[in-house]
Amino acid sequence: MLLPARLSLPSLVLALLLSTSAAQAGPKQGPPHPDAAQPAAASASQAEGNALERFLQERGWTGPVAEGDGSLEEDWLTPVRDGAKRMVHAAMGFLGVPYVRGGNDVEQGLDCSGFTRLMFERTLGLVLPRRAEEQARLSTLVTIPRDQLKPGDLVFFNTMRRTFSHVGIYVGEGKFIHAPRAGAVVRVEDMRAAYWSKRFTGARRAPTASP
Repeated sequence: MLLPARLSLPSLVLALLLSTSAAQAGPKQGPPHPDAAQPAAASASQAEGNALERFLQERGWTGPVAEGDGSLEEDWLTPVRDGAKRMVHAAMGFLGVPYVRGGNDVEQGLDCSGFTRLMFERTLGLVLPRRAEEQARLSTLVTIPRDQLKPGDLVFFNTMRRTFSHVGIYVGEGKFIHAPRAGAVVRVEDMRAAYWSKRFTGARRAPTASP
């Protein structure tokens, strides 16, 4: 076998060694999937999860009941009228209910707007429109600035390239409860997390739930 004029034997050996090494290394890995947990992201997610768990336990909504006489919860909800208090308590009773697109009840499952609609009807006697966008545009609800949120307010997000494509219920201390997406369940999340913070598009309050 004749070697090309410009390729010496040492060069050919080096090229073969490099080629063999690359083959043993296997194909190059593509960029990580957006859902793949990276070390730093996983650590942040775990810390956030721990904070949410403490928040729920302190309110007596999950896990061991918080120590004390319950005054913490009463102090936390003092500025809120009874209607909103009932709504927050009722909403917490739905933690873990599966998300179902178009769902309207516990047996069937709930989607985001089905969940908020059910809570408002059961606790305030107010029947909201079915879709999140329609709820946001309902004239009988009052627009609320983000820095004036109170438990029981509706909070809206742009999660599907539509201004009001997702909705949940604010429960205090930067947290909200919602039915997030297919494959998930009703849960509490922190609005200050990067994903939700940059997608927040507004809040609404029912006059009957105002302080």
